[in-house]
Amino acid sequence: MVPARRDNVVFTAVVTGLVVLGALPILLVVALSGGPGTLVLATALAALPVGPLVACYLWLDRYEPEPRSLLLLGLLWGGFVATAAALLVQGLGGFFVGVTEAASLAVVAPVTEELSKGAFLVLLLWWRRAELDGVLDGIVYAGMVGIGFAFVENILYLAAAYNGTDGMGPGGTEALTATFVVRCLFSPFAHPFFTTFIGIGVGLAVGSRSPAVRVLAPLTGYVLAVLAHGLWNGSTIYGMGSFVAVYVVLMFPALVGLFAIAVWARRSERLMLAAALGDAARQGLLPATDIGWVGALGARRRARAHARQLGGAAGERAMRDYQQAVIELGFLHHRYLRGTPPPDFALRGQHYVARIRAVRPSIAFPGQVVPTR
Repeated sequence: MVPARRDNVVFTAVVTGLVVLGALPILLVVALSGGPGTLVLATALAALPVGPLVACYLWLDRYEPEPRSLLLLGLLWGGFVATAAALLVQGLGGFFVGVTEAASLAVVAPVTEELSKGAFLVLLLWWRRAELDGVLDGIVYAGMVGIGFAFVENILYLAAAYNGTDGMGPGGTEALTATFVVRCLFSPFAHPFFTTFIGIGVGLAVGSRSPAVRVLAPLTGYVLAVLAHGLWNGSTIYGMGSFVAVYVVLMFPALVGLFAIAVWARRSERLMLAAALGDAARQGLLPATDIGWVGALGARRRARAHARQLGGAAGERAMRDYQQAVIELGFLHHRYLRGTPPPDFALRGQHYVARIRAVRPSIAFPGQVVPTR
């Protein structure tokens, strides 16, 4: 592992502390939302879309996987910090300002919720910039925050629907089923989708050499997230017909478009990785013959299977470590070539090169001679 910088430690401490603080009121709100049986049912139903959504983002993140600890912090931030902050601000706003229910739904909720979710991405940009390599990383982290937020929010909505406290009817199984279909089957992607705009803005900021873009890109992403969120929430005010119209005409095509951008970014990472590693190989940082075994996902798997066949679990671990070091070096070298290296570029680069040179003598790729030691 790269030696921890002070900023990394501060980020982890601050985010962990806020997660703990946010969890206390959220768990209390959830506990007061219904009886034990209702909460277990609501939690189980709210959890159903979480696994598939997380799997989609992990699939996008396969070329240069983000630290699982940071992805988990993103989920926890969305579930506890973002929801607690949004509920607090909305509650205070309603108490002191007295906005109508429609205005709260269409304006206040989008502004506060996207601000609280986007704060995690801004903290990453501020303290863990080295972990962000571009648009795809921003999309992945935004997705994790949105999934965590939607999970907790869905528990509250499902419990309220079952209890009949959501103002939509007498409650019971019928109301619960309707809410589950709309929120967990029809639109489980909503919160990750809104926050993705902020993630794209943060990703653009990381890759830009322009000070203006570094500021305006995240701000523009936030504005777009609020507009999309407000349009979505506002459509529910005018009944199911308006909701379906907005879903079919605007939201679903926009979601498809953002997914296409994410897939394009994922594909571009392979080309970028190959180019950056090619330049690194010309500088003598790694053997050029190894590049093909880390640039393509299928080739990575074949190399690991070959290593496992030759050296068992230890051989596979060595291959994984080597591939990960090469991948990290490639993304770091790409940022160097773009003129946007992180502050600890030299330290990280030396660490990855040392890992590569330490492990390389003990591994062999398919078709190569097996090392003698």
